[in-house]
Amino acid sequence: MEQAHRHLFLHARDAFAHRRRGHAEIEGLVEAFRLAAIRGKEAGFDGVEIHAANGYLFDQFLQDGSNKRTDIYGGSFENRARFLLDTTRAIISVWGSDKVAVRMGPSGSWGDMSDSDPEGLFTYMAQQLAPLKLAYLHLIEPRIAGNIEDESRDQAPVAAQLIRKHYKGAIIAAGGFSQASAEAILQAGDADMVAFGRHFIANPDLPERFRNGWALNDYDRPSFFGGSEIGYTDYPFHQAA
Repeated sequence: MEQAHRHLFLHARDAFAHRRRGHAEIEGLVEAFRLAAIRGKEAGFDGVEIHAANGYLFDQFLQDGSNKRTDIYGGSFENRARFLLDTTRAIISVWGSDKVAVRMGPSGSWGDMSDSDPEGLFTYMAQQLAPLKLAYLHLIEPRIAGNIEDESRDQAPVAAQLIRKHYKGAIIAAGGFSQASAEAILQAGDADMVAFGRHFIANPDLPERFRNGWALNDYDRPSFFGGSEIGYTDYPFHQAA
């Protein structure tokens, strides 16, 4: 039986009125994440993934479509990356680097996110994260906006291909993959693992279905968020004929 691991996913969503956070507040957030990491470890989790995509607070600092600051947290790649890198190092101080991961969405537009130079920004981030020797770097392909496949985007998995040139550690690619395209990116060496979301929700036995070539259940997108177990945890396992 494959071993199950429990990971603590840490992200920040700016739920307060929009205003510029002071330096002391940002330093306090870094400390809050460190304390959360300690509590997660005490609770028995196996690792931490820092969610810095999809318009959450780290993503708002990274991308200049939202970050208009002119202090040490804005402007240059180095300044915009400061909050995420400080937090990552703080969590590594608790867990060790081999139990900490970061999730990013290069060119991600979910939550009205944008950047004037996404290739430059996320290349810089890959170069800064590489020496930290993370457990893995989790990349969301830009063809996915939230849980919706963006038909206006290039359907090739371009994010992992770009980042692999600058990051030689383990990479997980996610976003709009089929079994065939997942196998292709692994064979190309641009990713070491592929994550599935929608197909795993609809197919609780997804690895067995892939392994045996069984058809997949169709997923019901409107039931992904909110509601009850209907369309979320009630999808059937494959029944062999």
